[in-house]
Formats: sequence, C-alpha cells, structure tokens
Amino acid sequence: MKPIVFITQKLPDQAVAELAEQYEVRMWPEEDTHAPRERLLEEAKEAHALWTMLSDQIDNEVFSSAPNLKIVSNLAVGYNNIDLEAARKHGVTVTNTPDVLTEATADLTFALLLATARNIMEAEKTVRSGQWKSWTPMGMTGQNVGGATLGIIGMGRIGEAVARRAQGFGMNILYHNRTRKSLEDVRYAEFEELLKVSDYVVILTPLTPETKGMIGAAELALMKDTACLINVARGGIVDETALYEALKEQKIWGAGLDVFEQEPVPLDHPLLTLPNLTVLPHIGSATIQTRLEMMALNAEAIKACLENKSVKNRIC
Repeated sequence: MKPIVFITQKLPDQAVAELAEQYEVRMWPEEDTHAPRERLLEEAKEAHALWTMLSDQIDNEVFSSAPNLKIVSNLAVGYNNIDLEAARKHGVTVTNTPDVLTEATADLTFALLLATARNIMEAEKTVRSGQWKSWTPMGMTGQNVGGATLGIIGMGRIGEAVARRAQGFGMNILYHNRTRKSLEDVRYAEFEELLKVSDYVVILTPLTPETKGMIGAAELALMKDTACLINVARGGIVDETALYEALKEQKIWGAGLDVFEQEPVPLDHPLLTLPNLTVLPHIGSATIQTRLEMMALNAEAIKACLENKSVKNRIC
C-alpha cells in the first residue's frame, strides 16, 4: 500500500500534484474550513504524513492516535499549534516554511502600519457609505509616518525586512530582541525604552511561553498617547482586554491587528467595536507566489521524509 498523506485543508491541485503521483493523498475538501478535530483524529490513525495549518492543534492526542506517522509539515513559519515535546516522544519529524514569506509579510506589516496611521479603512467606509460630504480641515486626519520612530519587537528576517522599508520613509528605527545584531541605521533599545519613545510599535516575535501576554496593560501604559501598536505575529502576545481598554480610553492612538488570540475572531469581540482599530484576517504571507512557495516546501519535506532522505526546515 502507498503511504498516506492527509492534508487538513483544501489546497490547489498544483501544490499536491507531485505527492499524489506517489502517495495516497487524502485532503479535506473545503477551502474555507479546516478538517474538524474528529476527522483529523480519524485520519491520523492511518496517516504517514500530516500536512497541517496553523488552525490545527497537533497535540499528544493526535500523536498517540497515529502509529504510522512520520512527519507533520506545517503551512506556516510559526508552529505554536504543534506540541513539539509530544512529537519528539513519538519520533515524529516536524517542519515549517521559513524564509519564503519574509518579503510578503514585511509588505503586509508596513501596509497595516500605513493603514492604521492614516485611517485608511475608516476613510474608505465614508466614501462607500455616502458619508463623504465635503473636504474638512481635520477630517480623517491621522499620524505622520515619514520621520517617525519605529520600534520593532523581534528582529528576525521579517523584522529586518520591515526595517529596510522603514528606512525608505526616513524613520528612526529601534529594535528589541533576545540577541543584539549589527544593523545599519537601526539601534537596539531596552524593552521599556522602545515602548516609551516609539510612535509605532511593531510586534514580530514568535509566540512562546516567554512572549505570551508580553504586551499588557502595564506595557500599553508606557506608550505615547499618539502611538500605534501593530501586531502581525501571533494574537496571544497581546492582552486583548488590555488593548481594548487602552484604545477605548485613547491611552494609545490606534492599533492594527492581523492576528487574534482566537481565529477567526468572534464578531462580538469588543475590539471590533472600536473605530481606532484596523483589522485583517491573518494575511501576512497571503500573496499567490508566497503561498505556493510555502506549499512547495511542505511537499518537499513530506516527500523527503517518506523516502528517508534528509529533511529541510526541520524543527524537531
């Protein structure tokens, strides 16, 4: 029998074509939803490879139910949805898709920063709803970006790419990271200093036990009342209740979020009632070219593992 590959969400035919030639590929048939938990557990019983999404929780229960499983290949750079300790315990390889989404995510980060700073989404609504009656001196005014201070929390590849874009806007760029780097026209700052002096605080750090909730009420209170918080990393890094209060009370000027602690974000979430919040549905890497490159990395890793070859982008 051919090895079985289960894909938890429908992907383009071209992304799975090569695997389908060699293996039995089973794929959840819907693009808008991922396989429900019971289906995942059922498929895991026979699967030799799981091709997963960030929305899939791959925990000890999954690994324990999958005696044939050799690899979990995650369609993301992040892998906080996978229990790596359980993967090691069961001898399962885990891979991700680094590097190829750096530029696309940096583009989206800066687009979100600009949209937040200049009230782009609210301004568009006034046009589409017919509320745009005339030009007004202070109507839809935002904050300057050119020449402002940008603070980047997490200076990995994406952080460096965002810094390059910010240099084109003549921004004063600070960063805070676990390790210091030698970067031209970019200065290291302690965490509290970065929060206090930045006009824009951009979160690009992974979600770990150390970074979970690292932006809470105390941290938001350090920021300028004219500052904006931009999060394109993971929702759990920001205390959403504290952010709601800070935005509602105008302790900070605005925020832009591409990620939430629960995704999709519930429609009754208090944050969605705020006009000074710009929201996106986790589209940091969402260009056609980037997503296809990410899928190619997943397919390559699965093929290599099932053929007992060296696996690239291995996390464990």
